[in-house]
Amino acid sequence: MNRVAAVAAAASPSVVTIEVAGGSSAGTGSGVILSEDGYVLTNTHVVTLDGATGDPAIQVKADDGRLYEAELIGTDPLSDLAVIKLVDASGLTPIEFADSGELNVGDTAIAIGAPLGLSGTVTNGIVSALNRSIDVASSAAPETTPDAPEGDQGDRGDGQSPFDFWNFDIPGEGGGGGQGGQASGGLISIPVIQTDAAINPGNSGGALVDGQGRLIGINVAILSAGGASGEAGNIGVGFAVPSNLAQRIADEIIENGSATHGLLGATVTSAQASGESDVVGALISEVSPGGAAEAAGLQSGDVVTGLNGIPITDQTDLTAQIRALAGGAEAEVSYVRDGETATVSVTLGTYEG
Repeated sequence: MNRVAAVAAAASPSVVTIEVAGGSSAGTGSGVILSEDGYVLTNTHVVTLDGATGDPAIQVKADDGRLYEAELIGTDPLSDLAVIKLVDASGLTPIEFADSGELNVGDTAIAIGAPLGLSGTVTNGIVSALNRSIDVASSAAPETTPDAPEGDQGDRGDGQSPFDFWNFDIPGEGGGGGQGGQASGGLISIPVIQTDAAINPGNSGGALVDGQGRLIGINVAILSAGGASGEAGNIGVGFAVPSNLAQRIADEIIENGSATHGLLGATVTSAQASGESDVVGALISEVSPGGAAEAAGLQSGDVVTGLNGIPITDQTDLTAQIRALAGGAEAEVSYVRDGETATVSVTLGTYEG
């Protein structure tokens, strides 16, 4: 048995296929088992059918073929993560979490899920890049649709992602399904791991694991070369929500029904696009009175270049990394002011979506 086969044998029992129906829409995604009694982590856009429904009917198929009905515990649209609970489940195999903060570019990355509805599919690749940030359309349920995060994010004008990202839900026999979230609200910025492991529609919410079968990310989006949504597919550029963030969000949803996110309290744009800076970063154009940024001494004109040691190249990076932290968390912000570099500790506020 080779390494990938061993990983697949170890981790596949912790990955499930999720079928969702709501109204005239239906779709298929994946999920990972968190507990023996049936808590499962997946994507918000899987359980809301890309924002088409707030009252999904959910059926889950385990790796051993058992079928379960599932209840929605809570969604976190800002990270595109959600938790469901299988009804009357026991004896399931929880996934083991790895520390995504210890990953290196080039590490083994193995995707397990249900692309195109094909349960138990395993594909192999590497971690292509770390600390990426992407903008995708919010898939919040219709009655809880949050717009793009206000305050930390610059205006993009048309409310659309600058990239051709396609979320993974597959329209079922009922039609609809796949792209409902595109009309449901603004953009969200999320930090991601980039991988070349082949992931396709249906892998959403499924596992990206390391060479030991431990979870390093929840597959969330792919970069498409173009074409109609139904024609999109793997081109070797896929993205997963890092396991450290996924674990925090899952724990908070299970405990409280929702999760918290940090708020800097500043309006930011791309320093490079502004033409006003000789370094890349997030240019602070306005500081909110009484907010975390003001309290820490940050000012309009400062260019944020790092957060907790992670490079910040634009406003998407900053928003994604701030939102990845819990409300009230401490963060070390590196910035440039008048050509001088400095670092300040910021106690974040809590984003109210």
